[in-house]
Amino acid sequence: MFTIQLLATTPSTTIHNGLIDLLIDSVEGGASVGFLSPLKRETANAFWQDMLREVGSSRVLLVATTEQSEVAGSVQLALGQKENGRHRAEVQKLLVHSRYRNLGLGRRLMGAIEIEARQRGITLLVLDTIEGEIAEQLYLKLGYVRVGEIPNYASFPNGRLWATVIFYKEL
Repeated sequence: MFTIQLLATTPSTTIHNGLIDLLIDSVEGGASVGFLSPLKRETANAFWQDMLREVGSSRVLLVATTEQSEVAGSVQLALGQKENGRHRAEVQKLLVHSRYRNLGLGRRLMGAIEIEARQRGITLLVLDTIEGEIAEQLYLKLGYVRVGEIPNYASFPNGRLWATVIFYKEL
């Protein structure tokens, strides 16, 4: 049902627009991924342009598409840049479009990003999520270890502050 691909070059206009739509859908659906609601299309576009400039050097981007080439989800890996930290990376912005939730796509994207990490010699992944959100349970099920929480660290798109939970996983 979904194809997960490594985005290694500038994406097609269809994929780029799909990534913009995915981010807007996620933020408008309440995901705390760094933006406040309402998220303007121009802001989402600027975000993806910044991320795409890093792909291939300091960032890995996986995109899940449907059989009709619609963007259904994505996940990123921010690679360690310091000489003593190249063995670690941060999983960022696991996004699944609201039309495709509860189909196992988040789990598949996480599995795929772990494979990409291993292929790059990464042995430690870290990530954070809002406490009490469904993602927290997903990461626990996938073997991530909860380190702790930081109160009032991030806000939901409506501006309400909430605790962030920090996780790690050794590969």
